[in-house]
Amino acid sequence: MPSPGERALQAHLGTQERADSFYSRQVHPALTPAMRDFVGRQSMMFISTAGQAGHCDASFRAGPPGFVTVLDDGTLTYPEYRGNGVLASAGNIAENPHIGLLFMDFTHHHIGLHVNGTAVLLAPDDPRADHDRMLVDSAPGRRPELWIRITVQEAYIHCSKHIPHLEPALRPGRRSPGQRPKDSDYFTAPSTEHHGPVTSGW
Repeated sequence: MPSPGERALQAHLGTQERADSFYSRQVHPALTPAMRDFVGRQSMMFISTAGQAGHCDASFRAGPPGFVTVLDDGTLTYPEYRGNGVLASAGNIAENPHIGLLFMDFTHHHIGLHVNGTAVLLAPDDPRADHDRMLVDSAPGRRPELWIRITVQEAYIHCSKHIPHLEPALRPGRRSPGQRPKDSDYFTAPSTEHHGPVTSGW
C-alpha cells in the first residue's frame, strides 16, 4: 500500500493516476519467477537499513552470482562475513527489522529490482538460514558470522532510464606502495594528493 507521504506528494504534483498504474502493474507482494531468476544472476546489491531512532545506513554487498539465495518467492538469505567490526547494517536490523535491497544489472539488460521486507539475524548454525541451499560458496575458506534472512513484503522494477552501462573487467593487481593509501587510511590521511584524475563512465 502507498504511504501517506507518497499519496500527499502524488496529489500535490498530480501524479496519482500514474502512480496507481505503477502500483497495480509493477508492485508485487512476492517475487515473480522472473524476479527470482534475476536475483540469482546478480553479483552485487545495495542494502538500506535504519535503527530504532530512524537513523539510516546504506551499504553494499557483492559476491559471485547466487550469493543471495532465493529460498522461495517470499524469502531470501545471504551471509555476513567478518568486516570492520562495526556491524552497522546488522546492528540496525537488531533494532528495526525493515530492510530495502536494490539489485542493479549494469551490463546486460540495464534494469533494477527493489525488494523491501523485514530481516532477521541468524547464527551460522541456525537451521532457518538454509545455507545448505546456497548455489555458490560466496567466500571460499571463510565462515559467515551471521546470516540475514529476509521476508519479502514488496518487489518492483527500477526502470532502465539513467542506468549506466558498465563493462566487466578483471580487477587490477595490487597497487605498488605509495600509489595510494591503504584502505584504513584512504579517507583519513592528512594529504589528499593521492586522488587520481576524475573520469566518467556515465
